Amino acid sequence: MPDDREMNFSRRSWDTCREIPVFKDGEKPRKGVNCMHWLSCTIVGLLVFALAFFSKSSLLLLITLAREDSATIQTKPYVTLFLGITLICPSVLLFLKSFWKFLFKGSENPSWRTVLWVLCVETVVALGAAVLPVVVMPHFDIISNVMVPNSVGISSAILQVVAQGMSQERKSFIIPPLVSVVLIFTGYVVFTLSYVQDGKVGEIDHLMYLWIGLAVVGTLCISLNWWENYSTLFKVDLLDNITRDIARSRNVVCILSSVVRVLVTAAVVGAYVTLSGMDWASVQSVPKQTQAVCLSLAAIQVGCSVLCQWFAGVACKMHAHRRSFIVPMHLASLAVLATFLASVLITLPTGQDGGDSAFRLYCQPVANPEAGVFDQLLRDISQTLCARPMVTNLDLVGLILLGGSALCWWLGLVLCTIYIWFLEIQRIERTRDLFVRRLYETAFLEQSMLLNTRFAILRKKKEKRNGDAVIVYLCATMWHETYDEMVKIIISMFRMDKYRPMTGSRNDVSFESHIYFDDAFNEVEDRKERRVNEYAETLVEVIKEVYTIFNEEDTCIFKEAKPFPHQKILQTPYGGRLKYTLPYGNVLMVHYKDKQLIRHKKRWSQIMYLYYILGWKLNRKYFKKFDDGENGDLLKQELKKEKENTYILALDGDTDFQPAAVMLLVDRLKLYPEVGAACGRIHPTGTGPMVWYQKFEYAVGHWLQKTAEHVFGCVLCSPGCFSLFRGAALMDDNVMKKYTTKATEASHYIQYDQGEDRWLCTLLLQQGWRVEYNAASDAYTNAPQDFKEFYNQRRRWGPSTMANTIDLLGSGALTSQRNSSISKPYIFYQIISMTASILGPATICLMIAGSFTFILSIHSNVALFLATVPPFIYLILCFMLKSDTQITVAAVMSVFYAFLMTATLLSVIGQMVQEQTFMTPSGLFFMSMVSMYAVTAAFHPQEFHLIIFGLMYFLCIPSGYLLLAIYSMVNMNNVSWGTRETGGPPKVGASGVIPRKWKWKCPCWTMEEKADDGGKQHLVMVNETDPKADMCTLQDKRKEESISAPQMGWVAQLKNKSHGFFLNEDTLDADEENFWREIQERYLEPLAEDKEKQKRIAEELKSLRNKVTCIFFICNALWLVATFFLQTIGTIVSIRIPKIHINGTIVAGENVFIDPIGLMFLLGFFSLILVQFVAMLYHRIYTLIHFVAYTGTETKAIRTEAQSDSDNPSNVDQGVGVLEESRFEDQDDKSPWPETDFLWFQNPQVITHV
Repeated sequence: MPDDREMNFSRRSWDTCREIPVFKDGEKPRKGVNCMHWLSCTIVGLLVFALAFFSKSSLLLLITLAREDSATIQTKPYVTLFLGITLICPSVLLFLKSFWKFLFKGSENPSWRTVLWVLCVETVVALGAAVLPVVVMPHFDIISNVMVPNSVGISSAILQVVAQGMSQERKSFIIPPLVSVVLIFTGYVVFTLSYVQDGKVGEIDHLMYLWIGLAVVGTLCISLNWWENYSTLFKVDLLDNITRDIARSRNVVCILSSVVRVLVTAAVVGAYVTLSGMDWASVQSVPKQTQAVCLSLAAIQVGCSVLCQWFAGVACKMHAHRRSFIVPMHLASLAVLATFLASVLITLPTGQDGGDSAFRLYCQPVANPEAGVFDQLLRDISQTLCARPMVTNLDLVGLILLGGSALCWWLGLVLCTIYIWFLEIQRIERTRDLFVRRLYETAFLEQSMLLNTRFAILRKKKEKRNGDAVIVYLCATMWHETYDEMVKIIISMFRMDKYRPMTGSRNDVSFESHIYFDDAFNEVEDRKERRVNEYAETLVEVIKEVYTIFNEEDTCIFKEAKPFPHQKILQTPYGGRLKYTLPYGNVLMVHYKDKQLIRHKKRWSQIMYLYYILGWKLNRKYFKKFDDGENGDLLKQELKKEKENTYILALDGDTDFQPAAVMLLVDRLKLYPEVGAACGRIHPTGTGPMVWYQKFEYAVGHWLQKTAEHVFGCVLCSPGCFSLFRGAALMDDNVMKKYTTKATEASHYIQYDQGEDRWLCTLLLQQGWRVEYNAASDAYTNAPQDFKEFYNQRRRWGPSTMANTIDLLGSGALTSQRNSSISKPYIFYQIISMTASILGPATICLMIAGSFTFILSIHSNVALFLATVPPFIYLILCFMLKSDTQITVAAVMSVFYAFLMTATLLSVIGQMVQEQTFMTPSGLFFMSMVSMYAVTAAFHPQEFHLIIFGLMYFLCIPSGYLLLAIYSMVNMNNVSWGTRETGGPPKVGASGVIPRKWKWKCPCWTMEEKADDGGKQHLVMVNETDPKADMCTLQDKRKEESISAPQMGWVAQLKNKSHGFFLNEDTLDADEENFWREIQERYLEPLAEDKEKQKRIAEELKSLRNKVTCIFFICNALWLVATFFLQTIGTIVSIRIPKIHINGTIVAGENVFIDPIGLMFLLGFFSLILVQFVAMLYHRIYTLIHFVAYTGTETKAIRTEAQSDSDNPSNVDQGVGVLEESRFEDQDDKSPWPETDFLWFQNPQVITHV
């Protein structure tokens, strides 16, 4: 008889076909990502080079125009004035930026010692930075002016030599800065000798040696500008204390230094003009050509300098600092020099007999009044060389000395900044960590950017920065998810397990997954036991299927399949638990909740895992160490660090995401310690018109609203379907503890339970934490596909959003003091946004009235009356009819409104064509919306196709902003969940999960609906009496039943369901069991029924509904009435705007009249849209930077890991051995051939797109 192994091989050989779940991949195509990475870095590098080139060229032209022998501009004080303006522009920008941060971000005051140090250093540096370009450089030739700034690295090179010498590292590391020092000093000497040679060949000004001395002293003064880059390397207490004090009070120090720079520069410019005999009065009568030339050069210099500094930071953040920052910066000086020399050589006369005589003839000044500005500038550049006798006479020795000094200075700067080539940059880096100072130097742009880059001592072994490992707990809540939805979240969790194996070499982040299944148990009729429901069974099936897929590395029929490990099943005080060890060593826990033992609903599941992970698993570990006698102060620091590095990823039971999406959120929290939560881009999935509407609605909300909140303040809602929270933020005062508050008032039910994710974010913001949005972190979740389900979902979201926003705005003054990211302007922006939301129904009525006016050719007031009658009737019906009937009426009206919106669209277009202008309220509104959405979609190329659904969104505007607003306000007292309440059993899946017949019972809360006298349904709430004794009795009874009948109940049920996928029974340790009992008693007691309290809360909810509805609709009515009377009065109070055709011509005698309220609305609307659009542009740029940095570093890390594994294969074998050991209870559990029908499932490589 053949053994089992032979039978399995035989069976496998003929039954190798599989049915595999296939889902859309959220990852970007690898080739496209690599192409985008290369293209982005190349574009940034070219921009850095071009901007540095034009910045330096324009400044050198201004300096050349300031020479006495310049013929282009005769008014030298005017040129000197603009030269001074360009020098102080960086200081002015620094002052404005620092002052803004001081006002809205806050800053501490520096000590008197720091103030004195800053005043002294900044005065010395400002003197050098002003004297060199204003006083000295106009007397030098163009070659010297290009290369002299390269010598400002002398002090940095000396400090690098000292620092490398003290570090006791390889001696070879000290060679580059040492050679740099020698080269820069050699450049000084050779530069001086070149003028000595000038004196031998011809005559030079006796003051030239004074200018040379001032140049050397000036560059030495400027070189002290970057002392802070090396202040902490020498262990000098004075410098260390000053550096820390400056970092603590950076904004005040920057304000002080910028003021000093401006005053010193102004003093130098004013003194130089006066002492040199120039007259300031001449600037009052300057030719227009002079004004244009000076203004143009100054504008080019300032604009290019600012952009160059910004793009240089972008290059470093994208980890392209070598090809896109260092190389372009070093080549900029050479390119400027080559361009100027080429311009001189091109203009040389041809056909002359003697070379030196030809150049002398060329250098003779010739007046040519007909020459253009460009020709005159070229002539001025050549005259700077002609002033050197060695150039005029073509003296070889002098030319070699001049070129040698330029080469020495350039090579000295290259070697002085070579450390940047080996700079270690984090995946996402802050600008203040890349560059020491916020200020750049106008006359030394590329030198200041290079020398300002953070210096790190070169070491034999690279040290990792911020190497603290983080742990991410994936916590999903489930209830009535279907099979397909469960597969999405389970596959996503298995992806994370494969992405960071427990035994992998990359230990920067680890993952642990948890699923909290609400109301998983049902009573079995005529039997004293509890069994899990169909949804809980389906989850076990799904985990088994996905485990099989990810478990097999190779599906070859000739290779022995991997055995399934034994997993654990535990009875717990809250119900039950399944503990899985995933294929790559990470842990997945499924917590089945019994509503008779523990409180149900999503918020209480979140409280359950918050206290289990942060309270029990995190805090308890350190309490035990303290009890064992370890040092309390050290434990306190370790606990604080672990809280900051513990993250919780909140998920819904149908969320689909990729590891990259999680890591992009992790980056935000790792880099910014003040960030308490971060969310990603949520994509609704599904089919049908309602999903199409939501696709565009979600897109617009993320493209504009969330980006504006992120840029100007904080995101107000981090959705619970995919958000990463910091443990330290959740454990802060008034956050997690307050989140456990039971609803006792009517407003609590709306704010706390209808939008729990928004309320949690409100608590974080009020406590001072920042909430961010990352657009590159994509997650997919199912959206309501039915009109009824959609309306019920938004019925919850609308009032809860309004309640939380009002709560935040009500505490705006206090919140802005505690939260540096929420400023008074941001609060004003939210007030404007809230006002626009409240007045949305009235605005839609006005839009419909406009279409009536054009289509039916009736008076505007009659049209307004006709537009307001249907929503008014629907408002009355909502107070009289049941909820389902209200939704049915809304659906019918939505269809009619869709036809009306089609007519409105055509009428607006027709009106613009008829009047040949779009300068009307409706025309402006239409054109602005279309253009804004089109341009915004263009900046999201991968989501550009969503603009197709914009037509559906437009047709549904009355339904979404008028009818839905009425329905939400009137049904505010209905605090039921509204979604997934009528879902059937899970659908059959790939493994053949067979659906069963079942009776549905609402398992999410204990409540019922009753009808009042008017037939209106209202919610009857559960009571909150103390059921402690009953709960303990149930737990004890459940425990006794499990002992007396071990093969009965839910344990045996799940064991049978997972046949071949062994579930070994286990028990909780006593400490954890006590924890669960205590938290149940304190926070999670099941709520019992209290008729009196139900009645009281229902009445309070109705009263609150009536008050809010009254205020809401009175505001809209006032808006409509005001518009009505303004239209009745006519043109007397209207604002007259000239009629403008599309081609821009103004029609004489024809005007367009807009009432003041309409104009105010248009201005407010345009302002809001403009602010959101600017924020979108800013956010898109930084999203691209982060994503490019992520793809580059991730690819590099994967290659490094693969290389390490190939170099040390023993490490891989050892890790696999350890992993295999951890997946079994003991050696006897290693069954080579599990008894299962899933032996022939494919491995993950077959579904890599999953």
